[in-house]
Amino acid sequence: PEREHCIFSVTLWPGIHGDSSAKNFGEDKSYWLVSGCFITVFLLCNMFKYILLLSILGMSCRPVIHIQWPQRNSSLGGSSFYQEAAAMNWAQRDSFVLDQVFSGDIPSFIKDFVPVHVSVTDNNTGKMISGVFYAAPDYLSIGTNDDWARINITPMAAQRIADSLNCFLPTRKMVDDIYNAAIQKLEPIPMYAFRDSTPTMWQHHLIIEGQRKGRKGLIAGIKKDVVISEKISRDKRPNRVAIYGWHKKDGQPIQPLYTGHVNWWVDYSQGIRLIYRKIRIGRKWVDYTDVLKDPLLKGLLCDEAFCDFYRYDY
Repeated sequence: PEREHCIFSVTLWPGIHGDSSAKNFGEDKSYWLVSGCFITVFLLCNMFKYILLLSILGMSCRPVIHIQWPQRNSSLGGSSFYQEAAAMNWAQRDSFVLDQVFSGDIPSFIKDFVPVHVSVTDNNTGKMISGVFYAAPDYLSIGTNDDWARINITPMAAQRIADSLNCFLPTRKMVDDIYNAAIQKLEPIPMYAFRDSTPTMWQHHLIIEGQRKGRKGLIAGIKKDVVISEKISRDKRPNRVAIYGWHKKDGQPIQPLYTGHVNWWVDYSQGIRLIYRKIRIGRKWVDYTDVLKDPLLKGLLCDEAFCDFYRYDY
């Protein structure tokens, strides 16, 4: 679902293949745009050009990864979504959200996932290992850039969406890392009446937008996150959801890691933050499940004793 150029992007700059503008630089000189970085290349033949392309695979100057969502076949705005969903129960709302997401009814700014840098130290060698994961800049939303709204769904529906996009849900540690990296840190605003009603979800979105005042960038402090956690697989009660976060301005979360709710419980405060499933470690891209299985690398993404719950069933 993600475009290949999200990881590596090469665009031939004007002046190649005999274009007259190349004459100013000599016939064997061409300019390439690699992920937004200009590289001057002396090309002796086409074969050398292709060898060059292969040799720089894996390079990345690009600050974001663009996730390829389904093609837009719906133009339902966020306000219209909440008007239609006002009387729905959780199951109906989940189904409605899935229909809209799989119809491409997503604001385009959500599609550009931003880097969050993490590190872990090998206690045996003292060496620090650095990594990067890519997170959605905001919580899952419906609509267009001009009319959109954050939505609240069960972990089952969230996992279906994540699976379709080569994404996953964050861990507790990743939620902390996202908050620390966020450009926009807003103060949590709890609501106390009709917490699980669809109109309350819409009202909470409007309150957040009043706080945000149009400011852009990675945002945090506005929702609890639905997370993956070992507590799910070790909870004797079936059908649990793990939630965590909603950080205050002092960096402390309102919600500790919690599995007390059944998995179909959804209220206004729970948001879905998608994470691209490939983690950049050095020059390699590693699937998040392999990172979490590694005794050392799991520390990049997880701070629990066991990091073996990877996804919700649906």
